[in-house]
Amino acid sequence: MQQAHRTVVLSIAMATLAAAVIWGCYPKPVGPIGPTGKKLTWAAMDKDQRRVHMRNAVLPRAAAIFQQWRPQRYGTVDCDLCHGRGAAAGIFDMPTDHLPRLSGEMLLGPELEKHPETTRLKLDRLVPEISDALGVKRFSLITRRGFGCYSCHLGPTGPLFGN
Repeated sequence: MQQAHRTVVLSIAMATLAAAVIWGCYPKPVGPIGPTGKKLTWAAMDKDQRRVHMRNAVLPRAAAIFQQWRPQRYGTVDCDLCHGRGAAAGIFDMPTDHLPRLSGEMLLGPELEKHPETTRLKLDRLVPEISDALGVKRFSLITRRGFGCYSCHLGPTGPLFGN
């Protein structure tokens, strides 16, 4: 009995430690080397460093996903895909009204009903890839924070969930 109790306690401790390690490693350093000799996080990068990181790390991942999904439509992918016409003027603010507005529902029920394939693609592939490329946590339903659909899309009345 005492051995079983130790096993349970040890299992809980290991799971807690693993969760702390996994969730505690954000933001991840994904950018160029900074003044301290370590890679920079997205938040620590200046505008030029972010632009380079987007071009070299984020855009290729997004392009691969969209080109695999619909190659004829997304044969050429550039900054305009997400940022719209503002990209040419150096305006990269997100979320943006260039993209379709979402319902504002946390679980995206209307989006899943109307555009299930597109919504699943973005939830299952695009959000994880881009959050990883940016070194930021994915959106959490519990905390209502992190990178998710509303990091790029506006809700019915504007930005939602801290974006």
